[in-house]
Amino acid sequence: MAAEASTLAESVFDRSGSPEEARRLIIGAGQLTRLRSTGAAQLDDPSFIVRTQYPYPIALRWRNVEALRSADGQEDGQAKEYAAVLKAAETLLGYSALLTTALAHEAGVTCKAIRAFKGKIATTGLGGGPGFGDWQRILEQISAAEGMSDLPPEHPLHELAVLLGDNEAEVACQSLGTKRNSKAHGREDLPAVSASKLQEAHDGLRFLLDRARFLADLQLLDVTNVVWDRHDQSDTVTFRRLMGDHPVVPTETMRHTGPNRIAPILYLADRDHGLHPLSPFLTCEKCEQCATLSLFHADKEQGALLQTSLDHGHYYPYRADERALRAVGLQ
Repeated sequence: MAAEASTLAESVFDRSGSPEEARRLIIGAGQLTRLRSTGAAQLDDPSFIVRTQYPYPIALRWRNVEALRSADGQEDGQAKEYAAVLKAAETLLGYSALLTTALAHEAGVTCKAIRAFKGKIATTGLGGGPGFGDWQRILEQISAAEGMSDLPPEHPLHELAVLLGDNEAEVACQSLGTKRNSKAHGREDLPAVSASKLQEAHDGLRFLLDRARFLADLQLLDVTNVVWDRHDQSDTVTFRRLMGDHPVVPTETMRHTGPNRIAPILYLADRDHGLHPLSPFLTCEKCEQCATLSLFHADKEQGALLQTSLDHGHYYPYRADERALRAVGLQ
């Protein structure tokens, strides 16, 4: 970009004409260089990276936090932002834990926390579904899970295993979890959220988001159509890349020649372009309540099987084929 700018500046002196004409030329010709410079500068902004490069549910929750943080003067503004921060933290952990569970199932890896999560969904009775603590325990236990040492070093489970892999991350997560549970159960100790409490929650979320930056490299793909070419022995895959804070994204296509056939479900694409199925742990569909393309996971309330959105929290009775849940131990 510096070389382009120098060449552009020198070109002005190679032309004849008035200073006004030279100014018009340099403004027009330099537009792309200026846009590149602006775009490159934004990549130093952690908020911009989360908003544009993280998986959709996390990016959307973070956008909500930023919007409320900038809305000065609104009544109950701090309380709304505090709630948005806690929801964003739970979405980050929930998404990461559900990725972990899906990848672990595919790889034949398990741990006590994953079995407990499956049991909450599969067990009959009046119990509820998974929450903040369940997500946290999955992420804390996966590093020591049986079978992890047999995975290749580039497997994405290894990165998920270190998300909460030290004391600092555990403390941040525990603090956010305590705040979330207090709010959920009506145990707020102040009529309004104090600035210091809000800042503490915000700092904890920012810390965990920074730890989860590897998620920007693990692309979330919603496969919408697959066409098999018997001559090339490959699939032409049509998909939506659900990265960034908006669910309306361009449709893309790619060729896939791996050993496994591709289905129209949700996949995680790793750095080596390997595709890992996420269904039925995570599914993608239009929400019945708001008609927005959303990510859902199986949930329970008073024993009833539900599907709950990670992006906005809407929920309703589970509509998909329950045989898929049974096949992975969720039913």
